[in-house]
Amino acid sequence: MSEMENPYERGKELADAHNPGLEEALEARYGTLLPGMPQDLISFVYGQHYDRPGLSLRDRSLATIAALTALGGQTAPQLRIHIEGGLNAGLSRTEIAEAIWQMSLYGGFPAAINALNVALDVLKERSETGL
Repeated sequence: MSEMENPYERGKELADAHNPGLEEALEARYGTLLPGMPQDLISFVYGQHYDRPGLSLRDRSLATIAALTALGGQTAPQLRIHIEGGLNAGLSRTEIAEAIWQMSLYGGFPAAINALNVALDVLKERSETGL
């Protein structure tokens, strides 16, 4: 099996482009409690799912933002990561905001408003850092 046939290696490359520093952050937070968890997540989520054919990374990002929004406020940390990744994948501020607002029909207004607040925080941080 070549390096790029390995789901972890494919996932690592994709995660580093989509969410730089994700594996390291997971390792720092969970590595001592659950050794190997960061690598398993990178392999499964990015190497086996986000790298599938059929949808672009940009479209997968938009779908993920919508799903996390509809699930509600308990997903705010993951939503933050995926909004950042969506911006890295080429989503515009407007596309992210509209997808979040569309979810008010399915997850409710509180879920959409909470997600909009996360998006505003991410966008503000990015503008302050020049990203």
